[in-house]
Amino acid sequence: MNISVVILAAGQASRMGSIKQLLYFNNSTLLRTTINSALASKAKKVYVVLGANYKMIKKEVSGKDVSIIENLNWKEGLSSSIVSAINHIEDSKIKPDALIVMLADQPNVDSNYINKLISKHQNNQQKIIASAYGNMNGVPAIFPQKYFKKLLSLKGDKGAKILLNTNEVDVVSYTPTSTKTLNDIDSPEDYQNLIKKTL
Repeated sequence: MNISVVILAAGQASRMGSIKQLLYFNNSTLLRTTINSALASKAKKVYVVLGANYKMIKKEVSGKDVSIIENLNWKEGLSSSIVSAINHIEDSKIKPDALIVMLADQPNVDSNYINKLISKHQNNQQKIIASAYGNMNGVPAIFPQKYFKKLLSLKGDKGAKILLNTNEVDVVSYTPTSTKTLNDIDSPEDYQNLIKKTL
């Protein structure tokens, strides 16, 4: 099964006050940690979407076995990165059967979690597999190829969240075993709490 991962890392992270993707974590950075998890999973290919601070962050990604997609419209929000990724993939010779969309600021989403989503997808290949945030669905999520066109219609900074919580799509929710798995790092306080727990 041909499944690719798209890591969304194009945002400016204005709340953080620094380049979030390059924050030090676990002898690496937040972005590299996410890339390593994706590469260690059963996914066939890994894409990283960059935008703000493109040149600086690209240096962090170079040397990795990933394909970089530049989102020139990153100021339009998270959805623009998903659209950039789909457009890039639609132009490629071999399209994946499904796409995993994940964020660069969820360092507890490891290869084991990604593989669990993939296993769930193998039993539900025509359905979206989404991560459960209580009563809401979100990313990381696996989108079968038949939903790529719907992803192209996304707008704003909510990413795929609105689509994942409508009746327009068939979604299977997956609840992680740990509540910490889906924690994202949005503020200096979030980052300090993350660091404290890893010391």
